[in-house]
Amino acid sequence: MADTASLSRRLVAEGLGTALLLATVVGSGIMGERLAGGNVAIALLANTLATGAGLVAFILALGPISGAHFNPAVTIADAVQGGLAWKAVPGYLLAQVVGALAGVAAAHAMFGEPLFSPSHHARAGAGQLFSEAVATFGLLAVIWGCVRAHPRLVPFAVGAYIIAAYWFTASTAFANPAVTIARCLTDSFSGIRPLDVPGFIAAQVVGATAATLLFHWLIPPTAASARHDPLHLDPPEAPPSALPVPAIASRP
Repeated sequence: MADTASLSRRLVAEGLGTALLLATVVGSGIMGERLAGGNVAIALLANTLATGAGLVAFILALGPISGAHFNPAVTIADAVQGGLAWKAVPGYLLAQVVGALAGVAAAHAMFGEPLFSPSHHARAGAGQLFSEAVATFGLLAVIWGCVRAHPRLVPFAVGAYIIAAYWFTASTAFANPAVTIARCLTDSFSGIRPLDVPGFIAAQVVGATAATLLFHWLIPPTAASARHDPLHLDPPEAPPSALPVPAIASRP
């Protein structure tokens, strides 16, 4: 379980999960673009469905080990809420970034592309930045809202949200600093220019902070829930009266 697994196992799980996520995002983007015959909507649909399905699978597989953050915004928010020790945060962040880069390289290797290639895909402008703030706010809102009421449904909620956010945001919902950094090194359908990365990450931080603060007020964490990672799939039992809502025992 995430609270008892050794730190080394948790870091490997975070790196592996983030690598698989990026391999899914980038690989499905390349495949979708090659098969869509120039139809961007079909390519985006393929990319969306693969990413959402992959997220559910990876969170279910690795959530009991590390919490399946795969996202620096989630990791830092979890530490702020008391669910992850701050001493573990640097390792989580490093594992996520390294894993994301490895995932990009793996996707490129599968499709015969250079391991890394700087993207020329422009994603600039106020609309794109606002989209990232909204996308990340929504992701953290889904996590915090579901984990305190329906923890075993979090993987499915996260996957469903990312599928939706791909389509209702102008940026296609990166919502993840590690994903953003890695995707600047793929000159493919899912890429982002290195020049646009800082703005995306800043917007993601704003969105994650706003959601965490709001849900800390809306659904205050109990002492028990604060000790567990947000995507942890086996939370401790607690009396119904101790929970703010009835307890029922989850992207690119």
